[in-house]
Amino acid sequence: MRVAAGLDASVWPAPTGAGMRVVIAEDAVLLREGLVRLLTEQGMEIVDAVSDGESLIASTAEHKPDVVIADVRMPPTFREEGLKAALEIRKKLPGTPILVFSQYVEERYAAELMATGTNGVGYLLKDRVADVRDFIAAIRQVAAGGTVLDPEVVAQLVTRRRRDEKLASLTAREREVLQLMAQGRTNAAIADALFVSEGTVEKHIRGIFGKLGLDDAVHDHRRVLAVLAYLNPETDPS
Repeated sequence: MRVAAGLDASVWPAPTGAGMRVVIAEDAVLLREGLVRLLTEQGMEIVDAVSDGESLIASTAEHKPDVVIADVRMPPTFREEGLKAALEIRKKLPGTPILVFSQYVEERYAAELMATGTNGVGYLLKDRVADVRDFIAAIRQVAAGGTVLDPEVVAQLVTRRRRDEKLASLTAREREVLQLMAQGRTNAAIADALFVSEGTVEKHIRGIFGKLGLDDAVHDHRRVLAVLAYLNPETDPS
């Protein structure tokens, strides 16, 4: 169910069994109470259970729990409040073990969460949480300083990295050409702006298409897809 990194208890020493102090953030009352009961039965101490991101940040600062368990989507917008709160907690209290779970992978913020350090971080999809034994094991591993990632999270982060690498592979001149393409300029206009021939522009454009993985099968749309990749790096042109 998960991909785990090595443990480093020196970063945030915490108990991994009975007596583990936990803060839970979940806006759905039934799920929140269910988590409280489940973890209590496992010998953990629930020091607080909150329903929004701001309360989560405040509670964590007050209680300094051994691990934080948070839903990604909470009030008021039900988008990424929980994940944003997790990022704020890791900023204010570096090393705080946090396990977040969500219905979907919030790719951007998942990457930012991992950027805070891989010690004591977990991201699971809710359908994986149904396996109680694995869920409890994930909580204990994160509390001990480990990393627990849902396979789908790993897959999407890897895909994101590959997209970024495609854009990063463009030369400075190719980026200039792509920027002018994004402005809607024709090859002739691009050639005039860069003081080169149209043939040179066409060569750069072929290079851009190749590096972005836009083959001849999508010939009619390659220019549009290339521009989309430039304007929104999170759009996979291939």
